[in-house]
Amino acid sequence: MKKHIVCFGDSNTHGYCADPSDCADGGSRFNENERWTCLLQKALGDEYLVLEEGLSGRTTVFTDPLHESMAGVDVAYSTLMTHEPVDLLIIMLGTNDTKERFAANAAAIAVGMERLLLKCKSVDCWGGNRPNILVICPPPLGAGFHDEVMGKGCVEKSLALPPYLEAVAERNGAAYMNAADCEFNGMDFTHLTRRGHAQLAAKLAELVPELVK
Repeated sequence: MKKHIVCFGDSNTHGYCADPSDCADGGSRFNENERWTCLLQKALGDEYLVLEEGLSGRTTVFTDPLHESMAGVDVAYSTLMTHEPVDLLIIMLGTNDTKERFAANAAAIAVGMERLLLKCKSVDCWGGNRPNILVICPPPLGAGFHDEVMGKGCVEKSLALPPYLEAVAERNGAAYMNAADCEFNGMDFTHLTRRGHAQLAAKLAELVPELVK
């Protein structure tokens, strides 16, 4: 059986494209030759199966009053059991947790990540092996970010998040990576560009084989 790599995230895992001119198909989602998940699959080869589980708006644990089924912890069991045995779970979440309506600072967002990690570790999906999880801190929101629906304070909270997520990952025996150097676009200052997807895939193509023996 191939090595199952589950990529659990939000719009930057789904492949949302904020700038249609940056997307080969001119739409709102990068295609299979552009998304980091698909690029990672190509780089890793046939011994691996990279599984996309990206949902725009997803949080770690926060229930969104405006959109249903957004809390990652609520679907962790069904998602992981759908793809078991899981050899590596990659979690890239935290951006949506910065929304003003959740009233959570960076420390509280990290607590949400820890709760999600504990849930994922408890699921019997690991094929008899110990849980193997990589936490990716998403790129911080850019200084030009402005979204009245997300609210105030998002940029500051996203900038403060990396050390908190790194500590949570270490405490839970998970690997950690910061995606801050992956390029995001200058339209919404939130989403990865096509180049950013390629950068993230390249970083993971080097790291994943070290984590999945």
